[in-house]
Amino acid sequence: MTMTPAELEAQKDTLEFLNDEAASRLTRQSDSLAKIDTKAVFLIGFAATAAQFLATHKHHDVLAYIAFAAYAVTLLARVQTIRVAEHKDLEPRPMLVAYARSPKSQVLAELAASRATIFEKNKRRHELKARYWAVSLWSLVVGLGLSTVALLLHT
Repeated sequence: MTMTPAELEAQKDTLEFLNDEAASRLTRQSDSLAKIDTKAVFLIGFAATAAQFLATHKHHDVLAYIAFAAYAVTLLARVQTIRVAEHKDLEPRPMLVAYARSPKSQVLAELAASRATIFEKNKRRHELKARYWAVSLWSLVVGLGLSTVALLLHT
């Protein structure tokens, strides 16, 4: 984005609005990432409990082993969910060094552009985390279904 200082100054209100919106979107994105992690922790706890229950009861062996494999997939997908790089944010010191003596309109333009770039990087991470979470959810559902059938077939 290249604007003359006069164009930047004329767009100061718009730049403030865009910057505020970008900051708000980054906050919502960060909250969403945290929620995915919380849900993944819940799923792995549930999968571990279900696997322990199945292991301590008499069951149909083949179906139980497949259920244990599904629980293992839940665990691995959960680990991948956590492993995905963390949320990126603005680094304050470089911003201060680069723009401390700049006019407000220029700082707003640079800040909004930086936040847009960070949002795009975080979006890719968010989508990957959501995909891993979905895999862990579906593998848990499969594991629970197979566990139920393995327990019922044995009785």
